[in-house]
Amino acid sequence: MRFGLLLASLLGFEGGPIGMDGALTTANVPAQFLEDLYLVGHFPLMTLQVDPRISYAIYVPKAHYNPDPAQGNGTTHNSTAATGKLPLLVYVHGTGRNIAALNEELASFADEAACAVLAPLFPAGMDGPNDVDSYKVLRSPSLRSDLGLLAVLDQVAYRWPGIETGKVFLMGFSGGGQFAHRFLYLYPERLAAASVGAPGRPTFLEESQDWPAGIADVETLFNKTVDGGLVGKVPIQLVVGDKDVEIHGSPEFWEWQRETLGGDGGLAQMNVTRLESMRQLHASLERAGIETQFDIVPGVAHEETGVRETVLGFLGPLIRKAAGLQ
Repeated sequence: MRFGLLLASLLGFEGGPIGMDGALTTANVPAQFLEDLYLVGHFPLMTLQVDPRISYAIYVPKAHYNPDPAQGNGTTHNSTAATGKLPLLVYVHGTGRNIAALNEELASFADEAACAVLAPLFPAGMDGPNDVDSYKVLRSPSLRSDLGLLAVLDQVAYRWPGIETGKVFLMGFSGGGQFAHRFLYLYPERLAAASVGAPGRPTFLEESQDWPAGIADVETLFNKTVDGGLVGKVPIQLVVGDKDVEIHGSPEFWEWQRETLGGDGGLAQMNVTRLESMRQLHASLERAGIETQFDIVPGVAHEETGVRETVLGFLGPLIRKAAGLQ
């Protein structure tokens, strides 16, 4: 459904369980069968009903999950103190579309921190056979990846009523970091915290440049404005390795790409290292009065696993507090 997300938006379905008619939920499945149906533990990669090009995987820790908070029939463990629901950590992949962390470190983290972990998957090629970047900028000719994530959250809320989806914890590195900080600008009210890892070509809070370099035309593109006051209320981490100092692609590559492919989905040529661009992003946010935790990790190049401990060190206490563990 090429324009499914746009159509759903125009039809007024935003915020509802789009495409979930007849779907089993943890509230209507006997508790003893939840694991047999993969509704706790690792759930199989699932297509997004309103746009089957997008899919998602989710891990729900059995020991902490309350399948029906409305009825109070939970497990033996606390979930979110105020709602009886598990906090949700959203992990956005990079350009390589690798979500293996969900099956490894992040699942173990979820068991320990009492949260669910969601990994949306935006395949390459959605905007044509050479497209690898469209999801990063949130809007392209055939894709609104921001609405895609919101629709995924709607489906999660419907199928797993014991997961808190109103405000989520967001993390992304490299291409995922590009998505994460742009989503933060547009939807701060949906985020409990955000970790932005080493985006090579960030969006600065500058009215002098159009999206995705700046925010001058955001209202025209998204029918939303960037509210710096709301963004500033979200706990934000910027994280990069101190050896992340290589520039992706030579000047000759970028020139060839412009001539052959006509650009890079609206993204500018990468002219500075990710370490330098993170310093620039940090400064841009500071000028807007937005405080961040800026972590430069020693001895790490452009390696997601190298900064993961620092990322979870930032998000962990916030998630555990939301889960009622602190």
